[in-house]
Amino acid sequence: MVINITLRFILEVCALGFLTYWGFQSSQGILMKLVLGIGSPLLIAIIWGVFGSPAAPIPVQGILRTLLELLIFGLATLALYSSGKPTLAIIYAILVVVNRILIYIWDQ
Repeated sequence: MVINITLRFILEVCALGFLTYWGFQSSQGILMKLVLGIGSPLLIAIIWGVFGSPAAPIPVQGILRTLLELLIFGLATLALYSSGKPTLAIIYAILVVVNRILIYIWDQ
């Protein structure tokens, strides 16, 4: 069970990394690369920290939690896919779904 929680953390960090990669790959001009490459993962990290993390000051539960996770992990998957890494995006999406199912089953 600890492995699943560790996987969850790795998936969260990967989401930030994929958004960073997308930001620096998808735009032209150094200013836009910096805005997207640093701004998008920073925005997601703030949203996750406020609403989704275990120590969130405003934690969301139920359907809102599911929608938040879908937004964050979905954006990371789309960022990876649009960066020309469709196979990696599919593998990541499968890992996210399996991880979420195990979190539900094991009540983590």
